[in-house]
Order: sequence, then structure tokens, then C-alpha cells
Amino acid sequence: MPYAAARNQLASLTRRLALAALAGAALLLSAPAASLAQEKIKIVALGDSLTAGYRLAPGEGFPAALERALHAKGYENIVLIDAGVSGDTTSGGLSRLAWALEPDTDGVILELGANDALRGIDPSVARGNLDRMLTQIRACDLPVLLAGMLAPPNLGEAYGKSFNAIYPELAEKHGVLLYPFFLDGVTTHPEMVLEDGLHPNAKGVERMVEGILPQVERLIGEIEKNKKMESGEN
Repeated sequence: MPYAAARNQLASLTRRLALAALAGAALLLSAPAASLAQEKIKIVALGDSLTAGYRLAPGEGFPAALERALHAKGYENIVLIDAGVSGDTTSGGLSRLAWALEPDTDGVILELGANDALRGIDPSVARGNLDRMLTQIRACDLPVLLAGMLAPPNLGEAYGKSFNAIYPELAEKHGVLLYPFFLDGVTTHPEMVLEDGLHPNAKGVERMVEGILPQVERLIGEIEKNKKMESGEN
């Protein structure tokens, strides 16, 4: 083989080996991130009948609808856990918080307080319970999205002012994400609720998911940041 041809073949082989080595190094460097992207992320939706899907068919409730929406946006590793209990108050949520948050929980959507308001429970009670729940959740270093609620107007201006301030003030105190009104775009639209005029139907749940989705994406971002820190990534 002529010297020039042999030299060219050697140079070509050297380039291919260098590219292969570079690709291998890039693959090794990206392995932790790829592994993290495929790791399941478990978000617990802790709430009442608005989370549990009161009188809705299986798969029509909030957690299932939110999980579908996230998967459709490419968050295929997200798992939503339905920890909604119909009729639950903030007191009930506080009492079951410890067992609702399993060891592999990565984040929490906290939605409670509607039944406190419907029963006219003193807003200070709801505030205290939610405050304690947020304290306990944050002590576990779990990111939280607090879903707010508004008091029914028939309870009066003073009650409404005291109750409605709970969520933004607690979100600021604990440094958690806030979605101001869980039923935004639903309560004033008869086509979005069941015959009782209170609970969302399947269409209403889809509207709730659409509204809260950007904040849930921010929650996922906080979870992923936590996981990177735990794995030692920068």
C-alpha cells in the first residue's frame, strides 16, 4: 500500500477512535442526568372530595387527570397518588398526614379547607392545622404546592376575609408554591359541576387540571432540583 494512502487510513482511523472515545465520555457524563430523568417521581395529592373525585367514574378524578396531562407534556415519569378523602377537614388531614406520606414520596399537593369553610369552622382552626401540616411536610424536605380555597360568600365578609387570607399567608411563611383557588373557573360555571352545585364533574376536573398545571410543573422542577442535590449533581 502506498505510504500516502496508509497515512490517510491511519488518520481516518485515529479520528474515528477519538470520536468514539468522546461519545463514550459524553455518555458517561450524561448517565446520571439520564438516570434521573427516568426515575419515577411520586407526588401525593392530599385532599378532600375535590381530590378524591366525588361521584366521578374511575380515572376521572383530579390525580388521574393531572397525571394524564403531565404524561402528555412529556413528564412520563410522574406518578400521582390519590390521598383524597371525601368529607375530610384540615383536622382529618392532619391526623392522617404521617401515613399518607410514604417514604418514597417526592412532593405534595396539599388541598384541604373547603369542608372547614362549609361547616363554618373557625378559620383559626383551619389555619393552625394547615400550618402544622406544612411544618411537618417541610421538615421532611418535600416540595409542596398549596391549593387554596375561598370561603362561601354567605358566611359573611369577616369570615371570608379571615379564611381567604390563610393560603397566601401560609404559602409565604413556609416558602411553598401556591395555586390561589383550586376551583378557579369551575364554581361559577354550571356545566362544570355536578347537580349539587359544589363538586366538579369530569369537565370541571379537566378545567382544574388546566389551571393548576403550570404550578405543578414548577413543583416538579423543585423535586428534580432536590434529587440532583441528593445525587451529588451540580
